[in-house]
Amino acid sequence: MLAAGCWRGRPFVATVVVGAVLVGGCAHRATSASDLAERAPITTTTSTTPAPTTTTTAPTTTTAPPPSSTTSTTRPHPARVVVAQRWVPFASTGPVVLHHPSDRVEAIGFHQSARDGAQEQAPLASAVTWFTMESRDRDTTARGAADIVVEPGREIRAPVTGRVIRAGTYTLYCDHVDQFAVIEPDARPGWEVKILHIEGLALSKGQRVEAGVTRVAAHARVLPFPSQVEDYTGLPAWPHVHVEVVDPTVPDRPTEPGCS
Repeated sequence: MLAAGCWRGRPFVATVVVGAVLVGGCAHRATSASDLAERAPITTTTSTTPAPTTTTTAPTTTTAPPPSSTTSTTRPHPARVVVAQRWVPFASTGPVVLHHPSDRVEAIGFHQSARDGAQEQAPLASAVTWFTMESRDRDTTARGAADIVVEPGREIRAPVTGRVIRAGTYTLYCDHVDQFAVIEPDARPGWEVKILHIEGLALSKGQRVEAGVTRVAAHARVLPFPSQVEDYTGLPAWPHVHVEVVDPTVPDRPTEPGCS
């Protein structure tokens, strides 16, 4: 299940890969919904923004520290660095291994999920630059969800191997149509890997998917409002794919009513 809340005076969605309907906060419930591959050669992408763009190989250690506690109005935006790789893993959650959903990724911002059943995501050595974002004033785990910032227009592939149990559209922040997919991972039957903020959905219920191979959507969706992860990445803002892993047997505590 996906859950929504509000952050800095505006609503937001928190779900979990490495999530399908929204409840609470300011969003509706939806009515429908590996091995590690060798990395691709690195190519250079030139940004058209004031911040320079460079390309790097995928890091071999999880050396990205959490950002400072400065506010979004004072934190400087870094130069954009693009990592080209072949959908290698970025995190694990118990027995479930989550793969980057795109072959060109800028960064991964972990954050608190609104779901009580969201599982902690542990970054792996093959992950691109990652950081843990500021608290969203919840008592859930700090890395219960991941916002994966990807190059616009790049194909989105399955972050995990398993079976599609739901896929479709839902109302985001009470006003915007967004697409999602929910996959039951082979490594942990009963859990749900949820993917949000995609466009050109290419999955259907019951379909088998393979991590880093099966196409999920044409590309990540460009949201019509600012997102928290944009405070930590280059300009102009790139879209992100939201991934979380949820144990649906964990009941959610009551939240404020959602949209009517």
